[in-house]
Amino acid sequence: MKNNRTIKIFLLLFIGFCTTNAQDLLDKLNKEFPKKPVYKIAAFKTTRIGLGHSIETRKKGALEISLYNRYWNIPNFDGQRFLADKVSTRYGLDYSFTDNFTFGLGYTNYDKIFDGFVKYKFLKQRNESSKMPVSFTFVQTFSHRKTTSSTPYSGTTTADSFAYTTQFLVARKFNSELSLQIAPTVIFKNQNNSNNPNSQFAVAFGGRHKIGRHASIVSEYYYITNPLKTIQTYPPFMVGVNWELSHLLLQFQVTNARSFVEDTYITQTTNNFNAEDGNFHFGFNATFVLHTKKKKIE
Repeated sequence: MKNNRTIKIFLLLFIGFCTTNAQDLLDKLNKEFPKKPVYKIAAFKTTRIGLGHSIETRKKGALEISLYNRYWNIPNFDGQRFLADKVSTRYGLDYSFTDNFTFGLGYTNYDKIFDGFVKYKFLKQRNESSKMPVSFTFVQTFSHRKTTSSTPYSGTTTADSFAYTTQFLVARKFNSELSLQIAPTVIFKNQNNSNNPNSQFAVAFGGRHKIGRHASIVSEYYYITNPLKTIQTYPPFMVGVNWELSHLLLQFQVTNARSFVEDTYITQTTNNFNAEDGNFHFGFNATFVLHTKKKKIE
């Protein structure tokens, strides 16, 4: 009996010793090789859904060169143009200083608007959705326009010609085919007309549905809580197709918005989305990405 007790005590001590050493070894391995979180990637494939920003930012050192075009017809137009009566183009350059921080500038020839933005992604959706189910990105834009008496905001000073838009983008990639985004938005613009609000609030809804290896359907809609009072405006809406070609992205879209700058197309879209009176606008965007920094080989 004593021998059996001795053997049992020895076995218990041996098992305890092995368990302690195994736990110590596991702790050392976890410290040396920590488990890194795995994030969802490419919810929208590009930094813009169609009209507005998506949650996406480019990799560090990426230079994004963009050319956005919008075409539309005017009823009883006296001029002569090929294919479309009016054409508006925005030329843009965006640069990513880090994987999460981007700065961009642009100029629209039709509206004569100079614009810029800063964009920072501060939270990323993780594969373990219980820990972080969505991605968050902050966008701050500014714009400067040459104001005239015919514009809704007819400023008389330099400060009156500036506008600022703040957005918080919240998006979730549900699977490899579907991603959705919502964006609370605040637009601020100095103006002399007391009938129009200085600050306007909107909520943007956007989505992407993949239909092929390199193609997807995208759409956006903006709801404005306090629209302008001096002119009739409508919520901007867009539906289109994005086509990915390596470092080149082509976007084809139909929309009622003419401008490319947030504070203008969100609050000053004067056409309803229908086929009457030239309210359909055809958009064609081309974006090319140039990587200026070499990837590190680990």
